[in-house]
Amino acid sequence: MTTAPPRSTTPDEAQAAGAATIVVQQTLVPPDGHTKFVDQMVGMDNPRVVHRFFSWRRAILGRYDVFHAHWPELTIRGESRLRRFLRRRYMDAFLLRAKLLRTPIVRHLHNVEPHEPGDSAERRSLARFDRATNVYIRLNPTTVPPTDKPVYTALHGHYRTAYARHPLPDPVSGHLVYFGIIRPYKGVDELATVFSQIDAADLDLRIVGATSPGQAPMVEAHCARDSRITALLRYVSDAELVHEVGLAELVILPYREMHNSGAILVAMSLGRPVLAPRTPSNSALSAEAGPGWVLEYDGDLTPQVILDGLAEVRRGGRSALPDLHERDWDHVGRIIEHAYRRAIGEVRRR
Repeated sequence: MTTAPPRSTTPDEAQAAGAATIVVQQTLVPPDGHTKFVDQMVGMDNPRVVHRFFSWRRAILGRYDVFHAHWPELTIRGESRLRRFLRRRYMDAFLLRAKLLRTPIVRHLHNVEPHEPGDSAERRSLARFDRATNVYIRLNPTTVPPTDKPVYTALHGHYRTAYARHPLPDPVSGHLVYFGIIRPYKGVDELATVFSQIDAADLDLRIVGATSPGQAPMVEAHCARDSRITALLRYVSDAELVHEVGLAELVILPYREMHNSGAILVAMSLGRPVLAPRTPSNSALSAEAGPGWVLEYDGDLTPQVILDGLAEVRRGGRSALPDLHERDWDHVGRIIEHAYRRAIGEVRRR
């Protein structure tokens, strides 16, 4: 069921009433210098919430008030069969601890399904985890939670503040950009293939991001065949990311599966329009941001889709910046805090 915070117990009122500080055990690892969701999540200025970074030892033996899971499949994966087996047992031990100590579990729904599917043993572990979950937090209103537990909608926060200290260049006419980790489902191979079919010397394509296994040779082959395609195949610093995305006249994200995308939020936080497939979540974001910021297309990416997207960008008519006021992290943080307090209340009522 979808739950809105009840009027009588809003976080602001809880603060005014001297609400207790909540210690939250996250499944996130510490920030690594590249701004990601973890930085935004733990960087919210909320003295009533204290975050702890993840290890199974802390999760099973540590003292905290709420367990907050992001991408729980990543906590039980590993390079060897033995490591995966042991981590599934760690999850079982944690779930037993949560039951015995009445530790509430909150799960952030980043994706409908894991991007890289796991085996049957992993799916069984994740099903047990969902049965034990008390409250869900979703990043957009189109996400359907896996069980009927209460769900809060806390939109993915923007990146405006995080990137504001880096100089933003002016966009370059005809410069198209893909950025983000390059994985097969993100459609970079198709993007480069389709771009090469456009006979226009005044267009170029820049591909920026670290690669998953097997993707670097594919991108390099496209660059060798078409001199208009260039690539920077590594993790980039925040300053480099702002520069690379800032140069784009149009960002293209041709994912085959697209539900929640931090990359779209990065592009719009930097004031760059995005061409992406039509999905319920992208349509909701388009309506929120205002006309001309999320340019959706149906079916396969084609040369005409890219040319039509560029034409729409050049027609103008967009606001100076997309409307992202509901993605301010202070606002998002208050919703998340309330989800924590709801989860604590759910467990105590039992």
